[in-house]
Amino acid sequence: MSTVTNQLEDARKHAKSLSIAGTLVLGGALFLGRGTVHAAPSYGGAMDEQSVSALTSLDQAMEAVTARVTPAIVNIAVTSRGGEHEVPTGDEDEQDGGTSQGLPPQLRQFFGQGFGQGRMMPQQQQLQHGVGSGVIVSPDGYIVTNNHVVDGAVNIKVTLNDRRILNGKVIGTDKLTDIAVVKVDAKNLPAIAWGDSTQLHPGQTVLAFGSPFGSLQFSVTRGIVSALNRRNTFSNDARTPGGLIQTDAAINPGNSGGALVNAHGELVGINNGIISSSGAFAGAGFAIPSQIVRGTVDQLIAHGKVDHGYIGISMNDVTPDNASFFQLKSAEGAIVAQVSPDSPASRGGLKQGDVITEVDGHKVLSGETLQIAVSQMSPGTGVELGVLRNGAPQKVKLTVGSFHAGTQVADNDGGDEGNGKARTGRLGLGVVDLTSDLREQVQAPKEIAGALVQSVRPGSPAEDAGLQPGDVIEEVNRKPASSASQFVSEVHGAPASKDILLLVWSHGNASYRTLRPLQDNNS
Repeated sequence: MSTVTNQLEDARKHAKSLSIAGTLVLGGALFLGRGTVHAAPSYGGAMDEQSVSALTSLDQAMEAVTARVTPAIVNIAVTSRGGEHEVPTGDEDEQDGGTSQGLPPQLRQFFGQGFGQGRMMPQQQQLQHGVGSGVIVSPDGYIVTNNHVVDGAVNIKVTLNDRRILNGKVIGTDKLTDIAVVKVDAKNLPAIAWGDSTQLHPGQTVLAFGSPFGSLQFSVTRGIVSALNRRNTFSNDARTPGGLIQTDAAINPGNSGGALVNAHGELVGINNGIISSSGAFAGAGFAIPSQIVRGTVDQLIAHGKVDHGYIGISMNDVTPDNASFFQLKSAEGAIVAQVSPDSPASRGGLKQGDVITEVDGHKVLSGETLQIAVSQMSPGTGVELGVLRNGAPQKVKLTVGSFHAGTQVADNDGGDEGNGKARTGRLGLGVVDLTSDLREQVQAPKEIAGALVQSVRPGSPAEDAGLQPGDVIEEVNRKPASSASQFVSEVHGAPASKDILLLVWSHGNASYRTLRPLQDNNS
């Protein structure tokens, strides 16, 4: 036995002897009262059998789920060859050998620690190493993981629960949903059962499986569904479906591609991200719901790629702040902020400012709901939308198109107006006319007309609403703002005590923003 082990054993025995001694002292302690000798009350008594039985039953249930699911979990080690990149030193926050280059910041540490370290210097075609997780979904060797786990892989090693290490082959990837399918040459593998993520509710028990930090293979953590339908903040592409499951079941770097299961041991999500200032678990993990995963996996296995549905709009959620601008009584639905030219939406007659409330008779609660529904439809599918247009119900029929790269999304004081410049102190915005030169600089399509945001005052209502220089304001309170002077006129004409609704074009997408102006026009 090692010195450290001996020390721990001695400490354990010492603690045990103190515990026994303490029990004897407490058990023998007596006190006097009215001439009668009483035993001191005991606060360390055994729990009642009913409480123990309840805890034991819960333990047994979780053990049964874990025993059922763990054989279907795999560890995925990836070697990839990237382009020109930088390799961080050991002193940097990210020590992944460049594996995370090109990923959103929230995902860079989530991929797991690699092996390359060195000075910050350009490298050509540097070999990169990373570790993630995966889930067997069929006995003949199909495995689900994240696209960012296997992106650019030249070699994949899959470690099964029985410790066999097999070569893996990428069958297909879908960057939009961050899902990939890997195949190993094996038969009669233990496969997980699919669950229905649409039946999840906040507070339900869920378990997360995977290989945290790459080396802690086949780990399981338990928690609850913290929230549903979270936006996907791990992608810079507005077309990326949201609807993520938030959980407090611990998810750490290396858990990417692992399973999130319900109390029945069914796959309800694929772990894909965390929000953390340190890069490790901080109470908020996220998984792609099986509602999205299963359809994506079926297409990848059948065709090696995914053909996503597309209608060609940008959307906003209806909120309590903007509902009144669209004559709505409740904060439900998806507001059409932009209709792409020559898209299924434009051909079907959808208009900017329409509020979509139903898809084929199913209620649309938010833009996320609509986006997920459309992305899972096959191109060529006919769909009927329930729409409120200026408060009046409408039916719009259209045919779902096919998404492809490059497709437009279905997602201070005073002024100098004579020079095409203007400022509004109420909002904290400086705007200018959108000239042809400026249009080219911000890459705004020719059909976009409005006032170009030149400056945003820190701490202003405009900054609070997320406006940035280079954005184009198309409307103020549902009225066109085709120039800087018209924008200022509409803002000054709005009631001082009321919120202002702006339609803003930004980086290829339009969205509605609600601003609460400052009451002092000279601030």
